Amino acid sequence: MGFGRSDFLNNYRSIILLLIGIITGTILGLFLGKEVEVLKPIGDIFLNLLFTAVIPLIFFAISSSIANIDRTKKMGKVMVVMFSVFLSTVVISAILTVLAVWMFPLPQNIDTVAKATEVLKTKSFGEQAASLLTVNEFYELLSRKSMLAFIIFSFLVGFATSRSGEAGEPFKKFLTAGDEVLKQLLILIMKLAPIGLGAYFAYQIGVFGPQLFGTYAHSMAIYYGLSLFYFIVFFSLYAFIAAGIPGVNIYWKNNIIPSFTALSTCSSVATIPANLAAVNAMKVPDHIANLAIPLGAPIHKDGSSISSIIKIAAVFAIMGRDFTDPYTILIALGITIIVSTVEGGIPNGGYIGEILVMTVYNFPIEMLPVVMIIGTLVDPMATLLNACGDTVCAMMVTRFTEGKNWLNKAVAIAS
Repeated sequence: MGFGRSDFLNNYRSIILLLIGIITGTILGLFLGKEVEVLKPIGDIFLNLLFTAVIPLIFFAISSSIANIDRTKKMGKVMVVMFSVFLSTVVISAILTVLAVWMFPLPQNIDTVAKATEVLKTKSFGEQAASLLTVNEFYELLSRKSMLAFIIFSFLVGFATSRSGEAGEPFKKFLTAGDEVLKQLLILIMKLAPIGLGAYFAYQIGVFGPQLFGTYAHSMAIYYGLSLFYFIVFFSLYAFIAAGIPGVNIYWKNNIIPSFTALSTCSSVATIPANLAAVNAMKVPDHIANLAIPLGAPIHKDGSSISSIIKIAAVFAIMGRDFTDPYTILIALGITIIVSTVEGGIPNGGYIGEILVMTVYNFPIEMLPVVMIIGTLVDPMATLLNACGDTVCAMMVTRFTEGKNWLNKAVAIAS
């Protein structure tokens, strides 16, 4: 199937427009200097709209997805193994990124921004955990500063709705409808992203100086270098675990079309048809393929895991804070797991994770465009890892549920 210029422009339209806005903002910031502060309110309007939409969006997205799980289906061993494999690869990719950032630390050279950090009161680990996971009053859940607690609350509401059975059907329909409405609202708000982020980027360059580019360039170098290494080496390792050398051969032989589909569409969901055809050629049983691929698209994202750690490390560098603290790293891993599972069901869902980063670490709002821009620049490679990781995980799920000789048996039956 051909892929023309119009397809390319349609799939990359939002990224192209955003990059145009960023480039325009960069030029204005370099030439106008601190006079560009007059544009900051434009960026504030965009961010304020995003912040006000994100709380109801998260509630409806998470609670509706949990509520609509068919509880009559017996998940069994395949579901347990599948989620274990998904979680394992996400954690492995995140830990590798932490090691990469430790080996190649990002430059900490923006003193002006570092001064904007709010001073946090020293709390014990238990107090910090309690304040992150829960709040004292219901209205506090509606603040973006309590986003992690709000995510947990949304999960519980969805689970309670699922348990309510027929009596809860009207509420389930309300959650589903609200999810769709809020998705459309976020799509509308994100149409302002090129202008809003362009204005904020102009402000950052004009006020904080072009030294920002060092952080961006360093972040991109780490991300693309590590992602390419992970894509080739670790996906080959996963395929080897699944079925030895024959597994590696059959994986890469049938991973070409999904790879180009992911890169050209920047969408894990759009890659599902190509992935289903690929795992069929990889001899993965239908009952596993039809579960792992559709579910993997929204909830299994190794590329997003890597980008999440890179974003957090970049902001820590800009703020002049130490990213290597064990508590900081544990929180980063937790955020990464949440981001890698929640964002998939939401258009522009990566921005939700970026707001979560801002709130959990108590960073100033000025840092949000930094992580949003990094997320945009790594999106094609992130999608490649997200989508192609689903097929190799389907192979591993087959290995752990069907036995180590599953591929030889499937090939023998086919011949």
